[in-house]
This record gives sequence, C-alpha cells and structure tokens, in this order.
Amino acid sequence: MMWLQTLLLLGLVGLMLDVCYGYSSEDEDYYMQELLSREHYQRVSEDRATDGRQTPGRGIGKESRSTSAASKAAGGSDSASAVKTGNKKSEKNKKAVKAAGGVRDGSFTADKDDCPPLGLETLKIDDFQLHASTMRHYGLGPHRGRLNIQGGLLEDDLYDGGWCAGRNDPLQWFEVDARRLMKFTGVVTQGRSSLWSSDWVSSYKVLLSNDSHSWVTLKNGSRDLIFIGNREKEIPVLNTFPKPMVARYIRINPRSWFPSGGICMRVEILGCPMPDPNNYYRRRNEVTTTDNLDFRHHSYKEMRQLMKVVNDMCPNITRIYNIGKSYSGQKLYAIEISDNPGEHELGEPEFRYTAGSHGNEVLGRELLLLLMQFMCQEYLSGNPRIRHLVDETRIHLLPSVNPDGYEKAFAAGSELSGWSLGRWSHDGLDIHHNFPDLNAVLWEAEARNWVPRKFQNHHVPIPDWYRSENATVAVETRALVSWMEKIPFVLGGNLQSGELVVTFPFDRTRSVTALRQLTPTADDHVFRWLAFSYASTHRLMTDVSRRVCHTDDFAKEDGTINGASWHTAAGSMNDFSYLHTNCFELSMYVGCDKYPHESELPEEWENNRESLLVFMEQVHRGIKGVIRDVQGKGIANAIISVDGINHDIRTVNMFLPASEGEYWRLLNPGEYRVTVRAEGFSVSSKVCAVGYDIGASRCDFVLGRSNLSRIKEIMQKFNKQPISMRERLRQRRLLDT
Repeated sequence: MMWLQTLLLLGLVGLMLDVCYGYSSEDEDYYMQELLSREHYQRVSEDRATDGRQTPGRGIGKESRSTSAASKAAGGSDSASAVKTGNKKSEKNKKAVKAAGGVRDGSFTADKDDCPPLGLETLKIDDFQLHASTMRHYGLGPHRGRLNIQGGLLEDDLYDGGWCAGRNDPLQWFEVDARRLMKFTGVVTQGRSSLWSSDWVSSYKVLLSNDSHSWVTLKNGSRDLIFIGNREKEIPVLNTFPKPMVARYIRINPRSWFPSGGICMRVEILGCPMPDPNNYYRRRNEVTTTDNLDFRHHSYKEMRQLMKVVNDMCPNITRIYNIGKSYSGQKLYAIEISDNPGEHELGEPEFRYTAGSHGNEVLGRELLLLLMQFMCQEYLSGNPRIRHLVDETRIHLLPSVNPDGYEKAFAAGSELSGWSLGRWSHDGLDIHHNFPDLNAVLWEAEARNWVPRKFQNHHVPIPDWYRSENATVAVETRALVSWMEKIPFVLGGNLQSGELVVTFPFDRTRSVTALRQLTPTADDHVFRWLAFSYASTHRLMTDVSRRVCHTDDFAKEDGTINGASWHTAAGSMNDFSYLHTNCFELSMYVGCDKYPHESELPEEWENNRESLLVFMEQVHRGIKGVIRDVQGKGIANAIISVDGINHDIRTVNMFLPASEGEYWRLLNPGEYRVTVRAEGFSVSSKVCAVGYDIGASRCDFVLGRSNLSRIKEIMQKFNKQPISMRERLRQRRLLDT
C-alpha cells in the first residue's frame, strides 16, 4: 500500500511540474525593453540551436523577404526560438531554425508553402469566430486574443490585452473557426498586453478539427508535439508545423505558463484557404482592386528603385529629391508631383504627405508608394480629376521619415516585428514627438498677456537650445524642420497606423497633469472638417458597426479626435507645424495593423485610396491671394488675420519676385473679415467669401505706405533724424548735464 501511495505522489508531482513548467525571469514590464529582450532571446535561441537536433527549414514573411525561424519540441524537450533572417529576394531560402525533439533521424521535411495570416490582427476574423474553454472576465475573453492587441491602462478593463483562461490547468484552449477548409501552416503567439501583469504561455499543443467535436492533436510521430511558446509578453514567437494540416477549426492547448502569471495569449494563425468557389462567406468579405500597382513591402533599396521607375514613367510631372539623411546615413527621399516639378508657381499651394516617422508603422509608407504609382498612371491615362490635382497643386510625398527603424521591423517581418520594434530612430528617439514644444511657449506668453502686443499668436520662434548641437534632437527631425521652413506648405498629413482614426491639434493638454483633455486650436472647426474629409471617405473609419482596433471606439466620434483628448504628447509634428509655419498638419492612423502582411496591401489600398485623394483636394479650400504695395511689388511677411480666429498666418518669403507676398488661408465655407498688416504699410481690411465648392476664393490686397513710414523715408532722404528721435536725444543731453 505504501508503494502505491508513493507512486501516486510522484505522479502528482510530475503533473504539477508539467502544468506549471515555465521559464523563471523577473516579473517586469518588457514593453520598453523590447530591443534588449529580443537580442537576449536570439542569443538563447542560438545557444539552444547547438544541441544537434536542429534542421533547416523555411520561415514565413513577405514573399520570403521577411523570413522567420520557428521552434518546435516534442514531449516538452528544449527547442529553438524564433530567429529572424534578412529580407532580400536573393535570400529567399535562408535557413529557419527548426527543432524536432524526439525524432530519431533528427529531421522533418518542411513544406514550402508560405501562407499569410488568417487575419486575427487585421480583424478579418470576427469575434464570433473566436472561442475559448473559459475566460477570466469579459475583457479577457477570446475576442481579445488577437496578435498585438493593446490593453487599457487599468486592469479588468472592458478592453483588456489578450485572452486569459478562467482557470490555470492543462484543459484550457483557444479556438479559431476559419469558416472554411484551410491549410494551416503555423501559429504566432504573444503574452498579455499589460502594464501591471506578466502573463504568457510558455508551451502548448495544437489540435485540429473539421466539425469542432472530434479533434486530432498535431503529432511528431507517435507523440504529441509540444511547441515552445513565449519567454515574455511582447515579443511574438512563430512556430511552423512540420507539414501543412487541412482543417476548418484549430485549437491551441496551453501546457505551461509563466509561474507568477496565468494562461493568457494573443494569437495569429497562418494558413492558406483551400479552393472553395461556393463559399459565400469568403466571397462576401473579399475586397479586390483593379489598380495595377506594386503591392508588396519594399526595402530601402527597392523603395528608391520604385521611385525611380515612377520618375521614368512620368518625367514631366515628377522629381525626386532628398531632404537630409537618417542617423545611419540613408537619404530621406521625397518625390514631387506637379505640372512644373522643381518650381513654385504663383497661386499654386504646396501639399505634403509624410509616413514612417515610426519605422514599424509601415502601412503608411506603402500607401504613399502606391499613391505615387497611381497618380502617375492615372495622369498618363488622362484621368481629369488627377490631372486637375497635379496641374493645380505642388504635391510632395515623403514615404520613409525613419528608414533606420523600418529596416529593423522589415528584418523581423510583419508577424514577428511586434508592437514597437523599429518605432524609434536609430538613437532611440520618437521622431513624431521630437519637435520643440512651442505650445508651452505660446501659452506662457498668453498667461503673461503678451499676446499680441509683445508676442505673436503664430510663427512661434524655435528656442535657441533646440537648435544647439547638444540638444536631444534626431537628425531626421532636424531635416524635417528645415524642410518645413523652406517650403511654404499649406496642408499636410502624416500617415501612421495601429488605429483607425484621424487626429488633429493640439496634441498636448494645457494642464500638465492631465493625461487626456480637450485642447482645441483657434482653427478647431477647420481642423475638424479636414479630419472628417479623410475619415468619412475611408471605407472603415466611420463605420459604427466595425470592431474597435484596441480600446477606443473612434467610429462613434466620426473617426476623428482632438489629439490631446486621446493622449497628451508634447512636441508633436502637428502642433509644431501649426504654431511655427502656415501649414495645418493632421495625423491619419490608417489601419489597425501597423505592419500588415503583403496579402493585405490591396485591401488597405482600397480602404484609403479615396481618402488620400480627398484630403489632398482640401488644400484648395479657403482663401488665397497676393499682398502687394501700390507699385505692384509683393510684400513678404505680411500678417493676415481673420476676425474671430486667434491665429494668424504670414505671406510667403520665397526670395522669388513672382511669388513673394503670396498667402493661402484654410477656412470653412462662409464670409470672413480679413485684415492685413505689414511693417511700414497701412492696415487694410475686407470681407472675403468662401464657397462650398473646392477651389480657394481669390482675395488680394494692395497696401499703401503708412504716414509714419513716409515721414521716416523723407527724413532719411535728407539725412535728418525724425523729430521723436531728436527730442529724445535732447532730453538725454539735459540729463547728462
């Protein structure tokens, strides 16, 4: 009897070890340490890969340019973790580390299929297709078990950061219903997104079914395959299957987890749909495009080549130039699209799109590369809308502000780059929020009642410390500032991703302690219209029935939001552009997935194409004109004020006789009293009307010399000082005596 009790006790201990098996590490937040963790993770993987059981295989990526390594183990044995390789086409078949513990011949024949993700991250898979054995609470239900989904700031939030099982035991599972037969090839997993908790699954089994009742466990010979999962919560880990498996349903059965946490996962499934022409659900949800464009992810070299191809196709309307260099020396290339490239034309506004300030948000980069191809092709084909836009606007597209960060994300690939790898510049700075905080400068002047007597409400000067060589400013940011000061942009949009919303200034709250606070500009109504023009023409942004990307339902607010109402951020590009230049700048978050798979690019293009064009057309809304003196000469730096709007603009100083004195002022439809002031000239006012149709209303001004300026000119002509100055000198002499 004693031996039986001993045997049962040993079995119970063994079961507990199997359930609670995990990797010991400090309970800390790895989100801001992803680069360090990733390097450590790769070294551990390489060390484990020397155990003699690894065999070469093939990972997944963007047509194999973003190849990735997978790790597998049978029977709970050690295995290699994900090891990423390069992205060039010539490296298509680079090795992917694959462990096959328990197989005596030490090898699997890896299938060569390179299947895309099903779409948990991009929301193609809807909530009703996700199921689980149990859940801790609704905010941690299976509908939250999506790769890279972000949790709320508070624990137990309605929108939490993953799926978490209600119990920690080996009977839990997470299930995906593909709603058709799929050839499943792999699984990508993360832990729970949380600032306060550390939860992840360190090993799991995979089960497949065609009816959701009878399940077959993926095996290695006669043994169940145990896949090595995560070692922390943020870095995605890919496991590819020994061979593709055809089924409709797939389950992940956690076997071990972080000892101090619980069973929590974020998941993406890789698979290719089997031919099924009668599948109504799939046909209904397909989005196709008729545009013949290069729908793929481009390395830095490929981006340059593509821009050159566009330039060669449309040499009469395009020009390639660079605005500076990145930290590692890569040129920041822009392309200009205009009927007279390289020249500023009188009355023609300047527009810009930028993308990639966060290097891992690559959707915007590819959208701008697609946009330049599209505009070139449509111009050549005679599309009247595109021809009018190109002939009447000088358009600048800067697709990659942060090429250094992009290369890091590109090397990992769309499913393995995570939420933050490549976000920052090479020297660790967030380029989009690296501009001088001019909000604080203006608001302090307002508090001291210096505006407008001592301090202007526009063209706020950059502090001297920011321009010093020792300032913590990215070289990419300095290049952007110089570019923005050189060209008189009227309207701009910077494309970002990870959400579906358009944000507008201000991005910083007036209260330093407030994390969220409505902080409108003097042009709030104009900004709201500009934001709505993009959001309302996007296929998904204003769809109230769509699922939220992460935690905020922006569709209820027409897909737009004041930046400071979302989260405060000092020194943003949007606020700087508005306060230091004449340009109105907005941020477009163009997709839930920062780095969508190549197969998703055609649909993302269809989602954003009309919005990209409509927003560009808004540069022609408002008033425009030239401020001249009585001799017909343009007046540079004249101040244009609109009654009721406490934000002025200035005329252009382009050092070009033809364009000096130009201005463009974005306004919504209506009538406005406009006042113009310039040093040495008399003040002039008139009422200018703005219509509903696209096309800025012409509103020119002619300023005469002021009496004081004419007196000064006469006195200087006869080498005499003004009376006021002479009297001041006389009084000073009396005081000296």
